[in-house]
Amino acid sequence: MPPESRRIILEMTTVGSSQKVTAIDEQTGVEVSFVAPASAPRADLERLARSKLNYVLHKKNGDA
Repeated sequence: MPPESRRIILEMTTVGSSQKVTAIDEQTGVEVSFVAPASAPRADLERLARSKLNYVLHKKNGDA
């Protein structure tokens, strides 16, 4: 499935001035997470989460 058509589940949990972002690929169940400033724009966090998830998926498939 092309990376742009993958469906991902995003969870953003804010604690103080930080937030933990978790992204899960619906098809494979692969999960990635990172911590970002709570003030970061949501669009940037979504783009970073998708990029990190795609990187991990490619690495698991031996594409990296």
